[in-house]
Amino acid sequence: MTNKPVKLLIAASGTGGHLFPAIVIANQLKDYHIEWLGVPDRLETKLIPSKYPLHTISVEGFQQKLGVGTFQVFSRLMGSILQVRHILKEGQFQGLFTTGGYIAAPAIIAARYLGLPVILHESNVLPGKVTRWFSRLCNVVAIGFEEGTKYLASQKTVYVGTPVREEFLSPQSLDLPIPENVPVIVVVGGSQGAVAINQLVRKCIPAWVENGAWIIHQTGESDPDAFSIKHPQYFPMTFYHNMASLFQRANLVISRAGAGSLTELAVTHTPSILIPYPYAADNHQAYNAEIFSNQNAALVFTEATLTAEKLETQVLELLKSSEKLEKMAVGAESLAVKDSHKKLASLVHNFLCH
Repeated sequence: MTNKPVKLLIAASGTGGHLFPAIVIANQLKDYHIEWLGVPDRLETKLIPSKYPLHTISVEGFQQKLGVGTFQVFSRLMGSILQVRHILKEGQFQGLFTTGGYIAAPAIIAARYLGLPVILHESNVLPGKVTRWFSRLCNVVAIGFEEGTKYLASQKTVYVGTPVREEFLSPQSLDLPIPENVPVIVVVGGSQGAVAINQLVRKCIPAWVENGAWIIHQTGESDPDAFSIKHPQYFPMTFYHNMASLFQRANLVISRAGAGSLTELAVTHTPSILIPYPYAADNHQAYNAEIFSNQNAALVFTEATLTAEKLETQVLELLKSSEKLEKMAVGAESLAVKDSHKKLASLVHNFLCH
């Protein structure tokens, strides 16, 4: 008899925060036959087809309140459950791994209906709605932050951290003409709500460059003023291909507080100023940021109260104090789980091949 590879369906969709950890785990499970479950017109349609077979289903987020659209959402959910059940059954899959988000709901229900093991990874401190509602159906919930346990008290949880892309775990070269011994500020607003941070940062740039700082500013693609400032020490760009090199080189990062970005800041031991995205579901970025604040890894400000004057001053104070920056770097390192990818892959393997 020949040993057939284990067949695993991965359900991860939408944002890098959901997709990148799942891709890292897929890369770890080299002996598995892996296929992907996604949604049309989302990021996975660009990242996945060159790596794994991609199945797409129609599914949408859940409304917070009952209303006219509730029945339609429920009806579509039932349809997507049937779609996933068909994919799992026809493909003879032996288990499901998911990183949450709304695609996880039909995937979890369909897999459990067929009696298949389900491993869910939740990267945020405050679990998303789907995790809170459907994690009871899962065999195990792997969590990115230890503090997340208290929100999933009735479930079997295992703290593994959140996997990061391989390049974050090894030294990277920054291919920008920046001198070696100058302070570097990296600004990453994130794909959602980046414009508000960008506007604040642009008001601070004259003072920062005057004090010798060099700034790399990833503006996102929705900022009409992205290239309105020109200065030899200022590098605006809508996207940069190697975020690991930015975080490794940065003396300070100004960022939102998505779990993926925070994990990357932790493994690169990078001090940060965090401005949680105020419209994130259940304000979950504020919970993530609080963990970094408690460990002295970051200064945290709400978007509503942060002014350009305050941001300008805080950044200059930090850049002038190597002692403060070193303390923040140590705090960030204390939150890193550098072998998260191995721990999570081992967890998946144990449940599928017990």
